Amino acid sequence: MKWRTIFSSKTMGDDEEVKVFGMWASPYSRRVELALKLKGIPYEYIEEDLSNKSALLIKHNPVHQKIPVLVHNGKSIPESLVILEYIDETWRNNPILLSQDPYDRAMARFWAKFIDEKILSTARKVSFTTGKEQEHAIEEVTEQLKLLENEVKGKAYFGGEGIGYVDIVANFLVFWFGNLQEALGINIFSQHKFPFIFEWIQKQLKIDMVDECRIPKDKHLTYIQTRLAAFKSASK
Repeated sequence: MKWRTIFSSKTMGDDEEVKVFGMWASPYSRRVELALKLKGIPYEYIEEDLSNKSALLIKHNPVHQKIPVLVHNGKSIPESLVILEYIDETWRNNPILLSQDPYDRAMARFWAKFIDEKILSTARKVSFTTGKEQEHAIEEVTEQLKLLENEVKGKAYFGGEGIGYVDIVANFLVFWFGNLQEALGINIFSQHKFPFIFEWIQKQLKIDMVDECRIPKDKHLTYIQTRLAAFKSASK
């Protein structure tokens, strides 16, 4: 399935071509789209069936054969965190996603890596484990979220007063994570437990481009439940 999303912008020449190979339910894919929307960059979005990957996806990401992939004027850039930096360095209009200060840039990369390698990784463990193993994963992701809560405490956004790199990486908390825990029937993430993250979420929801990247809730719940049913069936 393929569709095209175009935004009016003065940041690109008419001869520039930007494509995103993604998957609608992927937080990694959504973050790339969000960065492009925030920058006002027109792009073509190509939806991938991950059970039957296209020849174009494999061509543009032969190493990992994964989404997302950004293709800019025929040049392919894989891996969402790498793509976000590429977008910021290529289109220097606001919002600037990464600070020019070396320390601030390093810490932004640290927290982005923490989110991907710890929080999202552990969230997958919560989804596809049972019993004691799942209980341990729930405890683990709760502690990880507490660290993120402390990082955003007292700030409008993770990078300061405006949306930036870490905010885009953490955007899965705005829609994706709530849908996941609803489908699982668990309550890890709530306003009572994480008031500062929820305050940050409210600021995100006021940004039109964030709402444009909203994952359709009913469709997402059905998708998660289908995957969970397949996991349980395979585990028997």
